[in-house]
Amino acid sequence: MKTDARRRHDPTVRGFASDNYAGAHPEILAALALANGGHQVAYGEDDYTDHLQRIMHSHFGAGAEAFPVFNGTGANVTALQALTDRWGAVICAESAHINVDEGGAPERMGGLKLLTVPTPDGKLTPELIDRQAFGWDDEHRAMPQVVSITQNTELGTVYTVDEIRAIVAHAHGHGMKVHLDGARIANAAASLDVPMRAFTNAAGVDVISFGGTKNGMLFGEAVVVLNPDAVSHMKHLRKLSMQLASKMRFVSVQFEALLAKDLWLRNARHSNAMAQRLAEGVRAVDGVEILHPVQANAVFARLPHEVSRRLQERFRFYFWDEAAGDVRWMCSFDTAEDDVDAFVQALKEEMAR
Repeated sequence: MKTDARRRHDPTVRGFASDNYAGAHPEILAALALANGGHQVAYGEDDYTDHLQRIMHSHFGAGAEAFPVFNGTGANVTALQALTDRWGAVICAESAHINVDEGGAPERMGGLKLLTVPTPDGKLTPELIDRQAFGWDDEHRAMPQVVSITQNTELGTVYTVDEIRAIVAHAHGHGMKVHLDGARIANAAASLDVPMRAFTNAAGVDVISFGGTKNGMLFGEAVVVLNPDAVSHMKHLRKLSMQLASKMRFVSVQFEALLAKDLWLRNARHSNAMAQRLAEGVRAVDGVEILHPVQANAVFARLPHEVSRRLQERFRFYFWDEAAGDVRWMCSFDTAEDDVDAFVQALKEEMAR
């Protein structure tokens, strides 16, 4: 079959701006083709979405239920709505994606209040949570009902299993629920070398926003309910939040390809390893400072502003704090060793100018 579509980019070009820049893994594309053809019931009543539930059970226990959605912001907003009342608030790190990078969607679309806490490394602690965990009976203040953590964090750091257990115990002790933004949950599991269940359902987390797009999927995320008693009307909220896919089989089959075997872990281990290779190369360059521990697939660094600007003409990446000269370099499942080495060499050349 002929098509009028033509390739409009150079597939050999890779940068370090975002793991969202990467294409879809070939095994994901093959799964999409497998699910195509014929008719399947719409809106999640298809065979692939049904099978996805069994796959999620293998990772998160028999009580887990997955609700596929379109994107990460949709997953977070839908999950947080399901965990809060109309007067509810969510405690999160100041650097949390729900606070910084979702255009105000949790508050404007979800109708909830974010109570933020500054953190040095992107990670909450029970002590930091207590800065906002008060005033439940004060009608003048939004009621803290949820603690939201990101694993791994927006600064590339990873919570240990014990750290999450302590947060969950503290939050539950206050009568609050715990949401985990797992946009890069696979990278965290690969970094810790533990199953995803170790720091989710086994640690007492109530709901996960499970990320697939950053780890090789074409599109789609999922809200995974681990504690059904913690949420209310997830099916209705997903529809109300405009996150109900009519042809849901094409989201669900991607998760099947990712999670049924070890593709999720292979991809995450590779992107983490490329970040380590990048960090090792950068450490050898005088005048460049790595800002946070490199524990997943992100490297945060500080270097002269003019060097970053010249380097951006050769490789795509973003400033994290342009005034301070801070940048973020992300590695993906398809980042190659040659990509990293070429970037480090370019950095050396620009620093020497």
